[in-house]
Amino acid sequence: MMRKDRLLLVVTLTTIFSADIYFILLPKLRNMMGQTSRHSCSCNGSDLALPRQGGLATPRLFNWTSPPFLDGMTPESMDGGSKLERLFAHPLYNIQTPVLMPEERLLEAEQLIKYYKKKVSRWERHMKTYSKALNWSNVTVAAHEVTYDPDASWVKFYLGINRYALYSREDPTILQLLKDLQSMTVVNADYTQDEKALKGACDCSQVVKPSGHHLKLALKMRNLAKVMYKPMRQQRDDETPEDVFYFVDFQRHNAEIASFHLDRILDFRRVPPVAGRQLNITGEVLHVTHNEDLRSVFFTSPANNTCFFAKCLYMCKTEYAVCGSPNHLEGSMSAYLPSLSMAPRVSIPNPWTRSYTFTGRQEWEDNPFYCDTVKQQPPYNSGNRLLNIIDMSIFDFLTGNMDRHHYEIFSNFGDEGFLLHLDNARGFGKHSHDEMSILAPLTQCCIIKRSTLLRLQLLAQSAFSLSDVMRESLQSDPLHPILTEPHISALDRRLHKVLSAVQQCVRRLGEDEVITNDFIKPTVNPTVTTEMELLR
Repeated sequence: MMRKDRLLLVVTLTTIFSADIYFILLPKLRNMMGQTSRHSCSCNGSDLALPRQGGLATPRLFNWTSPPFLDGMTPESMDGGSKLERLFAHPLYNIQTPVLMPEERLLEAEQLIKYYKKKVSRWERHMKTYSKALNWSNVTVAAHEVTYDPDASWVKFYLGINRYALYSREDPTILQLLKDLQSMTVVNADYTQDEKALKGACDCSQVVKPSGHHLKLALKMRNLAKVMYKPMRQQRDDETPEDVFYFVDFQRHNAEIASFHLDRILDFRRVPPVAGRQLNITGEVLHVTHNEDLRSVFFTSPANNTCFFAKCLYMCKTEYAVCGSPNHLEGSMSAYLPSLSMAPRVSIPNPWTRSYTFTGRQEWEDNPFYCDTVKQQPPYNSGNRLLNIIDMSIFDFLTGNMDRHHYEIFSNFGDEGFLLHLDNARGFGKHSHDEMSILAPLTQCCIIKRSTLLRLQLLAQSAFSLSDVMRESLQSDPLHPILTEPHISALDRRLHKVLSAVQQCVRRLGEDEVITNDFIKPTVNPTVTTEMELLR
């Protein structure tokens, strides 16, 4: 009987040991062997050359075993100096740009200059009419001279937009545009177009208020550049309360600023330039606006500070006014994109949009195979669109932005155009929480661009560290510090979670299925697919 028990024990232990070897040790050994003999998630031994496909000139990467340091540099030699400068000098940020064909540029110079001259003429006519009207009233409006400057930074910015990005990596125009946003004279202030469309009406029964209820203004600068101003609503160290839904959260001006810098560091270049500025809301808004409705919402608080609010807020009592100290109020200054009459854009529902109700859920939240359905539908069944959605989800995850219900593209570039990363003010609300559901496009589809992955891996290295380069980049803004240290540190933590998600996909499906070369031949001539509505 004892011998039988011993035999049974030996057989049981042998079975357990065998199962442990087969199911645990062998997969680990295969994974280790795979990392040295073939492609791995960190791109060991991979040929990273992006081939020409369908006649499209594509950038060339190089054969690296991992994102390399610059020639002659080692981690030890890179301890000092600017990490941001070294990042932008890295070969991954100096990929040769394809030679652009005329149809790959958003605007022609002749077309833009003609539009600019019309703007100047229209402004001069408007001022003559408005000046006559002022003579019959007691209202005083500051008059500023408008200049026509064909070399203005906003003109060059518009001319640099192409099918790949809003601006090139080396374009000095962007730095000049940021300076202009920070300092150029404001000649006019008005409500934005979406707020004007509300005409002061607001349905307080709606869970999600119309976009116009957020305090934001359209400003005209001396050279007729158009800028969106979002005033400060929260202090830097305020976190979004746990009980507040994402769709009723504050819009943060510093999130707009930080998102532009992060987008540039990730080399997406899909966020229009944004700079911070202390605006004198009396001299640069109240005294220059020609809109009676806007002038009527200014008042002086009991603390003798100048304040204003949006019309809808006054009627619904849903939020409070913002106030200067006593007249100065910081905010974000975002460059407008070209007029829809010149460069039409379309707004497309995000396949991974959230439910904008207190109780509802979307299909993707309950169906782990939801991406299989998306992949069968145009324009996600071919081309770059799905890969661009995943880029956007990574960007939003790093910022913590859950409010990406739509995305926009330029209709001129058709289905192969890049996605614009607009309206980022609901990011950077919670540094202590990482919302993994934002990464659903990545974790459900398990694909990512090779160049995106390489840059994320580079930013995970201590020599380049995403938090360090972000901190350095934000110091260039006059309102710095833009983010508190907990928000900046959270970027590194979230970056590692993105890379971990990619690694899990590679282990499950293999690198060839997960990591995709960037440029894919368009299936048709530029046309925009299905449910698209013109924006603003």
